[in-house]
This record gives sequence, structure tokens and C-alpha cells, in this order.
Amino acid sequence: MDKLTKEERSRTMKAIKGKDTKPEKVVRSYLFSRGLRYRKNVSSLPGTPDIVLKKWKCVIFVNGCFWHGHLSCPLFTLPKSNVSFWQNKIERNINRDRENTILLEQSGWRVITVWECEIRNGKDSRTRLDDLYLEITTGSTP
Repeated sequence: MDKLTKEERSRTMKAIKGKDTKPEKVVRSYLFSRGLRYRKNVSSLPGTPDIVLKKWKCVIFVNGCFWHGHLSCPLFTLPKSNVSFWQNKIERNINRDRENTILLEQSGWRVITVWECEIRNGKDSRTRLDDLYLEITTGSTP
């Protein structure tokens, strides 16, 4: 059973942003500080990638662990109410992400996914961002 009323839950869910989230801002700020220039939310590409580095032919999706079904993550917990709705919603998101990745790769783009949990806080986030920079500029995963 939900701890919030239907109205409170609705207000909470409406407040969740789809663009310019904190994790996206962290990644963009880091990339900019390293001298990389990019475009945000390019709608002409499949999936409207969060960050597009045209020079490197690379797109980055900064995914929230809950919304994109990061199943091995402690930040992902399926809600206990309306379970079938949430399972279907998250499955559709995962399938859509997979399809967009395939379309982008077929068009010659390198696709990198950064998960919210990887850049949340601490030294591990700095390591992930450093690895991301190397992945973009060298084309290989560290």
C-alpha cells in the first residue's frame, strides 16, 4: 500500500523532470571542464540523447536507475503498489532504450550509458567520470 495519498503521489510524480536532471548536469559540467563541447537533447537522433558529442560521433544517455530499470542497482526498487503497471512501464523503457541504441549504432554513433548510481557521490563518481572521458576520447572502455 502506498504511504502517500493519490493526490500527493500525483504531485510527486509530476515534479520529476525528464531533462536537465542533477546527474545530467554533473556529467555535462565535468565534460565541459575537460574541454569537450556537446549538444543537449538532440531530438533528430533516436531516443533524444542527453549529450551528443558530434566531433567524437558519440552520444551519452544519463539514465535514472529507477526509470530505466537498472536491475542490479540498490536505487532500483519496484513499487509495492500497482506492480503490474510499473513492471510494464519499466520493461517498455528498457526495450525502447535497447531499440534506440541499436538504431544509433547502425547509424555509426557510439552509445555510452551513464547510470545515476555511478555518479551519485564520492570518489567512485570521479573515477566513472574520468573513465567516461577516456571512453569518449579514445573510443575504448577503460
